[in-house]
Amino acid sequence: MLFSMLRFVLVSFVSLSFCLNVLAQSPSDTELQPLADKSLVLDIATFSDTSVAVGDRGHLFTFNGQWQQVPSPTKALLTKVFLASAEKGWAVGHDATILHTQDGGQSWQVQMSSPEIEKPLMDVLMFDDTSGIAVGAYGLFYRTQDGGKTWQDEYHQELLFEEDIAYLEELKAEDEALYLSERSTLLPHFNRVVRLNSGALLMVGELGLVATSDDLGYTWQKQDFVYEGSLFNSVVTETGVYVMGLRGHLFYSNTGTGNWQEIPLPTKATINGGIVLNETTVRLVGNAGIILDVKQTGEADLIAQRQGENLVSIMTDPQGQLWIGGTKGFVKLEQE
Repeated sequence: MLFSMLRFVLVSFVSLSFCLNVLAQSPSDTELQPLADKSLVLDIATFSDTSVAVGDRGHLFTFNGQWQQVPSPTKALLTKVFLASAEKGWAVGHDATILHTQDGGQSWQVQMSSPEIEKPLMDVLMFDDTSGIAVGAYGLFYRTQDGGKTWQDEYHQELLFEEDIAYLEELKAEDEALYLSERSTLLPHFNRVVRLNSGALLMVGELGLVATSDDLGYTWQKQDFVYEGSLFNSVVTETGVYVMGLRGHLFYSNTGTGNWQEIPLPTKATINGGIVLNETTVRLVGNAGIILDVKQTGEADLIAQRQGENLVSIMTDPQGQLWIGGTKGFVKLEQE
């Protein structure tokens, strides 16, 4: 059941079938692949003059006028990368893998890898150089206070459905082993966590999960959201926040804490990522190769579609050039 449900989530995320039991490799396994930049790229991050990207089979890239692969200490699928500064960054992925760089992505070290739990991490958010959180499938949640030297797991029961809380309480009194087994699979997948303009955290995930935290994720308040499907990403602008997911669903709130309004899109394709293009527009990318511009007024236009590709992430390099990551690697998006 665990394998099939996780497979479904990631198929809907990028419409591919990925193996969930990719073994993390030793630090000596650093061979570079000549066509890595044409394979799956799941995330791109930029801070000042540093850009890094992550993807299939532990692939790691840096940007110096062009994307170049760098040695990786893992072969686990990497799903997300975060830069806290131009030098320090973290990447997460399958096998509950967490990697760290202190030199702008030129070299990486494994901070955590737990293949035995068979769950991927989907996002990492650092609040500064030393403290942050990583989140993932079935409520996977870790926190560090020492720059990632140690990661402590947390269980956020407040994000369970009320009936599941009652079920677990009864089960704990009857069968401790079964309680622990059930507890590890009842929370929804945590797909993305971002910081709002107010300083609060916003997390989105499966089953229409939208939750906020005012204490850096120690406690969460689940919102009564207007949609019960999967939400994969969030984009914070100067005036509000967008959340996006399956079948072309996009929602906007000027606070991120409620009053969500759905924005009709000219597509039913899953929306995977986005970026603030300018003060009035966000650019979104998704499955079926779609590229959309959404205005602050709520107007949405399909500006391009790349046949035979699923587009997952979009980011600018230090020179301001837009790049998209997806199932066919890096796509340079020509400026209009």
